[in-house]
Amino acid sequence: MEFGVSTFVTDDGIAPAVLGRALEERGVASLYLAEHTHIPVKRESPWPGGDELPRHYYRTLDPLVALTAAATATERLRVGTGIALIVQRDPILLAKEIASLDLISGGRAVLGVGAGWNREEMRNHGTDPKTRVRLLRERVLAVKELWTKDEAEFHGEFVDFDPVFSYPKPVQDPHPPILIGGSGPTTFDRVVEFGDGWMPIYGRGTDALAAQIAELRERAGRRLPVTMFGVPRSAEAVAELEAAGVDEVLFNLKTLPEDDTLRYLDRLAELL
Repeated sequence: MEFGVSTFVTDDGIAPAVLGRALEERGVASLYLAEHTHIPVKRESPWPGGDELPRHYYRTLDPLVALTAAATATERLRVGTGIALIVQRDPILLAKEIASLDLISGGRAVLGVGAGWNREEMRNHGTDPKTRVRLLRERVLAVKELWTKDEAEFHGEFVDFDPVFSYPKPVQDPHPPILIGGSGPTTFDRVVEFGDGWMPIYGRGTDALAAQIAELRERAGRRLPVTMFGVPRSAEAVAELEAAGVDEVLFNLKTLPEDDTLRYLDRLAELL
């Protein structure tokens, strides 16, 4: 089992390049960054994590810019989105951005995707919350076409373009892994159809994790990898997840100033 970190990089926490170097120096395998383009002032959608939305949700850097900074400061660290709100992103631009990150990092990019929970946020991007899951599917499929075809085209309900040239192509063959977030009743449908792995959030809909993982792999007919997002720093949690068949654990890293973050990472390294 491998170990990474999931976090929010903001303008008042540790810088992404410093964070990336610190993780690699301590033997951490991956860094996954969350995304919110903005937070609407008038909030209606309940945050799944509780009543009050934490400060770092309001101040996130663009994850792909931050991951590029981390990638250029490291040599081995995998750099991924956890998660990219693909229902708020243009698929042609996203395909180019992730392929560019994969090229710059030497084949270390990972695309974690999800449909999101903040309906006001996605509406500001012109996305209807009622159709966001269908939109997610088409945008992922379109991105894969752009990555893998010299003359890519896509014709769907929401995404429609005639043949185009889109470069650079990713370094990884056939493309960077796409991890599907969530743990709802239709999540496995998406993982099996167009995902390369499953990335649920620790403690949210994963009470029967071993059985869920077995079901997913049986449905897929192959050993799809599972990355558990937002795990507390706990030897007991690690043992539980390993026994259930999880391949990668992403420890939840609070958004803190540099010195506080480095002290936390020193304690985390003792667990690895």
